Amino acid sequence: MVHSLLPLLLSLCFTAISAHQHQHDDPSITATMEQFSGYTIHEPHPFQPTSLSVDAQGLQNQIDELAAFSDSPAPSVTRVLYTDKDVLGRRYVKTQMELAGLSVREDAVGNIFGRWDGLEPELAAVATGSHIDAIPYSGKYDGVVGVLGAIEAIRVLKRSGFKPRRPLEVISFTSEEPTRFGIGCLGSRLLAGSENLANALRTTTDIQNISFLDAARSAGYAKNEDDLSSVFLKKGTYSAFVELHIEQGPALEDEGTSIGIVTAIAAPASLKVEFEGNGGHAGAVLMPNRNDAGLAAAELALAVERHVLDSGSIDTVGTVGILELHPGAINSIPSKSHLEIDTRDIDEERRNQVVEKIHQSAIKITKTRGVKLSDFRVINQDPPALSDEAVIKAVETATRELNLTSKLMISRAYHDSLFMARVSPMGMIFIPCYKGYSHKPEEFATIEDMSNGVKVLALTLAKLSSQ
Repeated sequence: MVHSLLPLLLSLCFTAISAHQHQHDDPSITATMEQFSGYTIHEPHPFQPTSLSVDAQGLQNQIDELAAFSDSPAPSVTRVLYTDKDVLGRRYVKTQMELAGLSVREDAVGNIFGRWDGLEPELAAVATGSHIDAIPYSGKYDGVVGVLGAIEAIRVLKRSGFKPRRPLEVISFTSEEPTRFGIGCLGSRLLAGSENLANALRTTTDIQNISFLDAARSAGYAKNEDDLSSVFLKKGTYSAFVELHIEQGPALEDEGTSIGIVTAIAAPASLKVEFEGNGGHAGAVLMPNRNDAGLAAAELALAVERHVLDSGSIDTVGTVGILELHPGAINSIPSKSHLEIDTRDIDEERRNQVVEKIHQSAIKITKTRGVKLSDFRVINQDPPALSDEAVIKAVETATRELNLTSKLMISRAYHDSLFMARVSPMGMIFIPCYKGYSHKPEEFATIEDMSNGVKVLALTLAKLSSQ
């Protein structure tokens, strides 16, 4: 009798053990049992910063592999929106997400999302990410560190045994660079709900007269829809967003500081200005009789510098990045000039005051030089964004627990985080880059600095996803 009961008892024991293990493996079952019982079924896995282990060489190898998808020779990288190389790069990122155990989805414009469900998957997720598109002949770290580094941060947390309460998502944003269609942060602008952009993209074309929608469809997106509002996210979709990025400036390297904690992102106002004069022969027209559109442009360029400095703030900057003269001959007085001006600040009102002063200077120059102001347009005027105090605190705490040096700083370049701030609380983590170089082949970040950034990101995600 005893012998006949033994197999049955063993079977019941194994069934109970199996059920118990399944209960722990399925977060929804655990959460339901905790809700009804009023007790914690099991304590969260003990998690210590010292348990974070980054595969730094593996990350570097992935960055090198992704850099091979380029339309320019190494060491430069050219990866423009919806080109064949961009599609291959996207495929590589999706593969890495899947290898990290993330569930992958894409939206109508190709924003890529890799999700790790938490113990309470119904809660708003904590998100991180950046971009992988690259302007012509640039480097391989801008944006990429924030995508592949974010995937590695997920791997770090999984290796440590951490179980997030909230879901975690890695986002690879579409077209942070404005290279093809002249629109920076295209993917994140749409996620933030820009109806103007969604409507404009129906008729937007590139310099080869290929429409945005045709280009998207050639890459496998926007297949059956002209309405891109499906991309929009509701405010509160994420409980927080954190972006890891190279600094793109020299401060951290110069000071020997490991981590930059971004408190605000300056936003640009972009202007296009054109003057018209009479032109003429460089020798035959005497100086008192000239209406020189080139000198008008030069005077306005100096006025930009003056108005920026007169603001009294170190955070106000201005750049004349393009200055073109027509007809562009050494022996011809310029009859037309074209300027494109970028001015940035973390204070929107102060920046807008600079824009207005530039406009007034342009009008004044027409009178003193006898030229015509044929165009003065504000192309873009995005508001700056402040990092969320709770996100800043989480990054500060993570950095301190990892015994890394840090400083609070402003991002003077703008990033997808600028627009994600319209969806959720936002923060950014900077790591040093060689001489502050970016958007050029010499762009570089050391394995150690990337490893530090990934650790800080991983620990920050752990803290934010446990709240």
